[in-house]
Amino acid sequence: MDFTLLAQRIVDGLENGAIYAALALALVLIFQVTGLLNFAQSEMAMFSTFGTWALTDAGLPVWLSIVVSMIVSFVGGALIERIVIRPVEGKSPLAIVIVTIGLFLTINALAGYFWSTDSKVMPTPWPSKVFDLGGVKVTSQFIGTLTVLIAVVIVLTLLLSRTRLGLALRAVASSPESSRLVGISVGSMLMIGWGLAAAIGALAGALVAPKTFVDPNMMQGVAIYSFAAATLGGFDSLKGAVIGGLIVGLVESLASGYLDIIGSDLKLATAFLVILFVLVVKPAGLFGRAKVQRV
Repeated sequence: MDFTLLAQRIVDGLENGAIYAALALALVLIFQVTGLLNFAQSEMAMFSTFGTWALTDAGLPVWLSIVVSMIVSFVGGALIERIVIRPVEGKSPLAIVIVTIGLFLTINALAGYFWSTDSKVMPTPWPSKVFDLGGVKVTSQFIGTLTVLIAVVIVLTLLLSRTRLGLALRAVASSPESSRLVGISVGSMLMIGWGLAAAIGALAGALVAPKTFVDPNMMQGVAIYSFAAATLGGFDSLKGAVIGGLIVGLVESLASGYLDIIGSDLKLATAFLVILFVLVVKPAGLFGRAKVQRV
């Protein structure tokens, strides 16, 4: 066995996994603070990425463009919750699924309308440097993306567990009725939750864009892997989203590299297999907490 090739495939898998983990963080965050799965999260991230690209194209530095896009996305996410989601909150889960899928299609169409379907190139926020570690190539983009992910997990964990705002967000997700009784504004918390998830999605899109092109379909493949990552790590665990993303990227890279039946054509199927395996063996995920109900 060529161990250098194996090591390179592991590094490549972890690099892709860091990208999947970025969007998985947004999925997990919105689930933690609202108890909902947002099937339009990938398209919200894509739309924000177009905004980031437009700002860089206008001459703003990349990081400043990302920060501005995250702020605008926070406001946009809050407005989406208030205008689109709130009318069906408390309805059947199927209603939420249908609305978020409709939101998915609408945002995708709006992106094509405003920016066309032509691919755009967005500059990378990282230096174009490659480190050679005994024949294994490690990019500065991978190191930077992983560092940002770890920082985001730490900040969000502290926010949700050590601040009054974070405790209020978690209380609303756990029991809106009880939260209202103790004076928490449930509507405001849900708006903030959607806004935070949209801001993290904007960051995820900015991290994905340098590896692909900015176009209306740029996040759809990533979304499938990200759902697999969130399922594997557990939808109520931020660190699980990151670890799950890295594992999914690793499985994808090794399976497509060493299993001829999968190759490059069926590597997307590995995400579905991961989801299926986790749902059968450990539905709560590696770091998720199983719900306990009184009989």
